[in-house]
Amino acid sequence: MGVHRRRWDNTITLLAIAACLVFSDAQHEPGFCSMYDECGTNPTVSGSLLNSSVPCKNYGAARQVVGEHYKLLKQVCPMLDRGEGQTFACCSVQQLMSLQSSLTLSKAVLLRCPSCAYNFAHVHCVTTCSPNQSQTINITRTIPVNISGTEKEAVVAYQTYISTDFSDASFRSCKNVRIPATGGFAIATMCGRYGAKLCTAQRWLDFQGDSSNGLAPLDIDFRLIPPEQSADVPAGMVAYAGMVLGCNETTPTGGKECSCQDCEDSCPPVPPPGPPPGPFMIRDVDGVLVICSILFFFILLMFLVYLIAICCDGKKSKRRKDKNANEVDHTLNLTVHPSEITCTDKASLATQEFLGSMFQSWGTVMARHPLKVIFASVFVVAAFSTGMMNMELTTDPVQLWSAPNSRARREKDFHDANFAPFFRTNQLILTAPGRPSYIYDSILFGRTNFSGLISKDLILQLLELQQKIQAIEFWSEELNKTASLKDVCYAPLNPTNPSLTDCAVNSLPQYFQNSVENLNAKANMTELGVTKEVDWRDHFIYCVNSPLSFQDITALDMSCMSDYGGPVFPFLAVGGYEDEDFTNAEAFILTFSLNNYARDDPKFKVVEKWESMFLEIVKDYQNDPNTNFTFAYMAERSLEDEINRTTVEDFPIFMISYGVIFLYIAIALGEYTSFKRILVDSKIVVGLGGILIVGCSVLTSMGFYGWVGIPSSLIIVQVVPFLVLAVGADNIFIFVLEYQRDERRSGETREEQIGRVLGSVAPSMLLCSLSESVCFFLGALSTMPAVKTFALYAALSVLIDFLLQMTAFVALLSLDARRQDANRYDVACCVRVKNPPPSKPNQGFLFPLMKKYYAPALLCGFSRIVVMVVFLFMFCASIFLMCHVKVGLDQELSMPTDSYMLRYFEYLNKYFEVGVPTYFVTTKGFNFSSLAGMNAVCSSVGCDQFSLTQKIQYATEYPERSYMAIPASSWVDDFIDWLNPGSRCCRIYTSGPNTGKFCPASESAFLCLRRCMPLTEDGVVRPNETEFNTFLPSFLGNRPDLQCPKGGLGAYDTAVVADNVTGEIVASRFMAYHTPLKNSQEYTTALKIARELAHNITMAMRDMNGTDPDFEVFPYTVTYVFYEQYLSIVYEGLVNIALCLLPTFIVCCILLGMDLLSGLLNLLTIVMITVDTVGVMTLWGIDYNAVSLINLVTAVGISVEFVSHMTRSFALSTLPTRVERAKDATAKMGSAVFAGVAMTNLPGIIVLAFAKAQLIQIFFFRLNLVITLLGMAHGLIFLPVFLSYFGPPLNKAVLLEAQKKKAQEMESRNKTLTTKL
Repeated sequence: MGVHRRRWDNTITLLAIAACLVFSDAQHEPGFCSMYDECGTNPTVSGSLLNSSVPCKNYGAARQVVGEHYKLLKQVCPMLDRGEGQTFACCSVQQLMSLQSSLTLSKAVLLRCPSCAYNFAHVHCVTTCSPNQSQTINITRTIPVNISGTEKEAVVAYQTYISTDFSDASFRSCKNVRIPATGGFAIATMCGRYGAKLCTAQRWLDFQGDSSNGLAPLDIDFRLIPPEQSADVPAGMVAYAGMVLGCNETTPTGGKECSCQDCEDSCPPVPPPGPPPGPFMIRDVDGVLVICSILFFFILLMFLVYLIAICCDGKKSKRRKDKNANEVDHTLNLTVHPSEITCTDKASLATQEFLGSMFQSWGTVMARHPLKVIFASVFVVAAFSTGMMNMELTTDPVQLWSAPNSRARREKDFHDANFAPFFRTNQLILTAPGRPSYIYDSILFGRTNFSGLISKDLILQLLELQQKIQAIEFWSEELNKTASLKDVCYAPLNPTNPSLTDCAVNSLPQYFQNSVENLNAKANMTELGVTKEVDWRDHFIYCVNSPLSFQDITALDMSCMSDYGGPVFPFLAVGGYEDEDFTNAEAFILTFSLNNYARDDPKFKVVEKWESMFLEIVKDYQNDPNTNFTFAYMAERSLEDEINRTTVEDFPIFMISYGVIFLYIAIALGEYTSFKRILVDSKIVVGLGGILIVGCSVLTSMGFYGWVGIPSSLIIVQVVPFLVLAVGADNIFIFVLEYQRDERRSGETREEQIGRVLGSVAPSMLLCSLSESVCFFLGALSTMPAVKTFALYAALSVLIDFLLQMTAFVALLSLDARRQDANRYDVACCVRVKNPPPSKPNQGFLFPLMKKYYAPALLCGFSRIVVMVVFLFMFCASIFLMCHVKVGLDQELSMPTDSYMLRYFEYLNKYFEVGVPTYFVTTKGFNFSSLAGMNAVCSSVGCDQFSLTQKIQYATEYPERSYMAIPASSWVDDFIDWLNPGSRCCRIYTSGPNTGKFCPASESAFLCLRRCMPLTEDGVVRPNETEFNTFLPSFLGNRPDLQCPKGGLGAYDTAVVADNVTGEIVASRFMAYHTPLKNSQEYTTALKIARELAHNITMAMRDMNGTDPDFEVFPYTVTYVFYEQYLSIVYEGLVNIALCLLPTFIVCCILLGMDLLSGLLNLLTIVMITVDTVGVMTLWGIDYNAVSLINLVTAVGISVEFVSHMTRSFALSTLPTRVERAKDATAKMGSAVFAGVAMTNLPGIIVLAFAKAQLIQIFFFRLNLVITLLGMAHGLIFLPVFLSYFGPPLNKAVLLEAQKKKAQEMESRNKTLTTKL
């Protein structure tokens, strides 16, 4: 039994040895090969993208290489060179040529880092040519083949043992090498399904040895052995652990160390940016709060000191009463000697007398000839209004909010002139909420979770929608043919004559080349002895992790490239994922990119028509009950369309607002004495006339500027009439109420009475109107077009409104007075009533109320103190709040509340994982063709460590500070790589009709035997000026493909603009990406930081010899032109408001006869209203922007109405004390201001709350409500109290003149009485 057992064991051993010999037929010992020469192509590989030649199994001693064989080995595998005659290898010349061809493909993206390219070649040279090959590889599978009648075994799979020290170091040297065209990592294209983020040395090498990827000719099982586990290596074999170069080391062949962008170890020490500036603090307390608190208590203390001082000065003089308890006018007992009158008082009196007499004469003439005046006014208005036929209405947001000479506008114009406008985006973001996620067990990728959105049925529905949009066709008058997508689309790889498939459409179905057949494709695949079916999910996982692949690693053998030839990066196809977990994406992104055209280009109308049809299809799809998607969408034209739509839809709201104001004016102007005289005493015609005068002033203004050629805008059409109505209504009320309160003097005609009343109130009307008009004219100095044109239109409208009030309205009031005196109905003038008019003037309702109750209550001692303290607190608190107001305008607010764009903005912020692209644009004056010029721009080997692209790379390392997410693509880098003789991109025809010309990589090597550039020892390839100018056009026109992925067509053909004669580069651009920007504050900060970065680059490049001092690098993206204003809007707003405030002070002083104190108090009150308005803006969530600035300028104008009438009335009052004069001004002017300004504005403003447009709701309803309420509070509460404390003293010249008139009247009465006696 033991003998038999021993024999059986021996038999098993012999069989095992025989099997081993059959399997390997070789021993593993130094100096021996396992393979040699080629045995044709691999029959087990189908659909290979390259020549899949495989070696022959051949155990034998390594061959000595000499002659051409040695030269080729030294060129391809320099690390195996031991000197001529001393070098042995296990590869034939043919094998070396195949290896060289294979390495050339990888070198196209790795040569920018010589040590990486060296290490990569080292890995494959060891397995292919090492003289100790048998110790490193173990053949695992062969196939018998017949080569020239000889039976041989072709090796189709083997194992290779490599030390982890060698593999990890090789991987580290390559993992940061960039692809300049995309800003991504080269390793992402060489790690298959894992991409750059999950790539490891094992996964990197596994991809190199996977024949299913279409690149590897056979299967290589890389066994990575840690040094401490060397026992795991089969007997006789050794895990290869050769020398590895660090990426910051030079190569033995002289290649320089890699650049910082490709190698972190090569980076110079760059200090991280400091922390962002924090808020202004004083001992852990908000510094502004501390300062405002100190200011409040300081002013309060000064006010209390002032109160104590005036209390100590003695009791105030009081009005005396006679024995019958009748008040005695104290002023009549004051004796004023002419010598006591100051020059200021004299000037004030002279001014008032001059203006009063002038307006009195004017008013009398206008009242005497009412019909002539009205007809003349209508003629003038009609003549000017005809200019509206020439008026241009600006709707382009760029022209509205960006000044033509602003930096952003100049940069935009430069970019668009050289590179054409940024392409138009038409986009859908689609979700499918509520669908459950599921697990897919992939043979290649293991168990993978898929969101409910990533399902085949939804992808097919998405493809169906995409194809429906792509099929849009319509007749175009501009093109005189049927237009379709290909006529307007952005086609990067075929821009001159694109077909429909050349159009850049980015979506998930592009991973399947928009093919239903590819989506339905299935195949069986065997992996590690397990056979399983692969389908679209395996392809999807692979492509989102390796979007640049021309073939996946599945048995489907499908490309990941889109049908238009470019890659679709996953952030352009899906959204709503975390940490690059693309299979859990929550949104599909479908983007159609169209060419942009100037508005005067015929194709502009064509592209807008296509977008209109796009929107129609999408809206119909959204309304389809069978639609399984919830989605948001937009077209390039959507913003402008929605703004225009809401303007039209909200037009009735403005009409209702004006109607409410008209109704109020018509009712409030009436002086009602009895029920029977209501239709006689009403002022419907006068109210309508006042509103028509406002409308005529606006029309005249528009017509005038139409003749001049200054464009208008929708905001002018909406806001200016509202503003002029507020101003004009106040003047109308003051004039009409004063006329109603006045009693006609003896022997005075109606026309003379109207002229006299006008003479008393017109100076006040002139004061307000002139202040506002000059204020707005100075506001037109703004650089913002919308603010500038608004100010111009408003200024002229206010001025014309005043002129028409002095002419047509005076005439209309004269006609209405005749009607009322004749007891005729207001509208039906033919009807009379018998009830006589009252004998005494009607004081109305408000005047007695204010005189008897409001003014005394407001101006009592306690109330005055409370008012001063409360308003002082409001002012200081508003200063604090003003310093915390948000600056900007989120684009969502420009949309109506029911706009589809609001959902789009919501989805954009929620699902997009990358921000807008931004270009770093260079201007003329830099020599790119010089050695120093190229090194100052590029970021590959030999480039400056602080070059243009390298500085942008540094910025992307701190995205939270720089807002830069992806480094800039660099045509200079890719051009240098394209020229590198290590790749086959740039060659010269050596035979055929094109001899001497550029030869693309797709041509046979036998036709193009010469490289464009010679090999260099240090690996740094730089063309001279002649070579640069010769080959650059070929690079820009070279379509990228598998043989040469560095071709510039599509990526760079529009990025470089050269002079046709000299070849000088006059403009170029380098594209990077921002991080996702959520609001206007982030957009503004991103612009600011990008400009700082560009300025730093500009200064460095200007320091180079030969650079033009005007050369500049600037950042550009489509949003900068809108957000640039917020960099300077605070300063510009302060200047504009200061310019508006200045004329209110000057005009007030001049028209009050150089009364500086009145002008100053007037100014301080308006400043308080403006500051308090900004403070309330902060509390109510109203951001500060150009629209707010327009309203703040308007606030200054309306504040003049609330303040100036009251100040003038106080200054000219002849009552003895400030308190009494304040009461008098409050009663007389306060009632008119309340009825004319506050109550005119409020009803119309409240109606605006029902508008759809958020801009109107926030910046017109809220802000105008705040302005009106604060203006009313300051004008009717604070200002009377302020004047009662600090108002100007009694004007003795006015008092003396009043006494003289009183004496003359008394004398006249005495004479009349004596005559009668």
